[in-house]
Amino acid sequence: MGQKLYWLSEAEWKRIEPLLPRGRRGAHRVDDRRVISGILHMLRSGARWRDCPADYGPYTTIYNRFNRWSRQGVWGNIFYALTGSTGRVGTMSIDATHIKAHLSAAGAKGDFQQAVGRSRGGRTTKIHALTEDYGRPIAFVITPGNCHDLTAARDLLPAVSPARRLLADRAYDANSLREWLAERGTKAVIPPNPTRKHPHRYDVKAYKGRNLIERMFCRLKDFRRIATRYDKRADNFLSAILLVAAVTWWIN
Repeated sequence: MGQKLYWLSEAEWKRIEPLLPRGRRGAHRVDDRRVISGILHMLRSGARWRDCPADYGPYTTIYNRFNRWSRQGVWGNIFYALTGSTGRVGTMSIDATHIKAHLSAAGAKGDFQQAVGRSRGGRTTKIHALTEDYGRPIAFVITPGNCHDLTAARDLLPAVSPARRLLADRAYDANSLREWLAERGTKAVIPPNPTRKHPHRYDVKAYKGRNLIERMFCRLKDFRRIATRYDKRADNFLSAILLVAAVTWWIN
């Protein structure tokens, strides 16, 4: 039985094609749909780039396109163009997940600058995400795995419009974050840390909706190049996350 390949459907291609770069100098680009399908196949399979099936063309073309557009911010532009701005969101969730960094992710200059941290669990990267009412991701940040969740929250939350309420776990229970959310008109639905002398009350029923962001991370990790980090450079790994999220949640 032959290998099952990934191909963008007609409907998916109609959504993504208008967002691709146009009018750039240089050699004429080969079939964009074939190349992007090849990139997605490699992200899903987790194989080495040089093992890319010949159906997509030379592996160098597939990797070079992914790498070049990562540097140029194209994949991020596509993701944020698709998510758009829907105004004030009813409920947002924030959370993070650890990703093990493979041996092949080593070697880039400055591990910490490339969002790789060292701890007792080894070398890891942490993906931080925000999701909207339906559990679709609207923003991502990556940090070294030993970075506290609150540190990334300060970068992640200002990037989007304020929500009516924010669901988060105990790692985000800090007075500074609660006060900042209140200033933006956002209600914090965060369980109190057990060490608090005077714990805050929170909406237990609303907090159950936080499972949506956990399910989002599980689905994201169906792509093996996200479940394990193989990329040396942080921008390449983040680009893989943004591209997969755009295709999985925003063009279907």
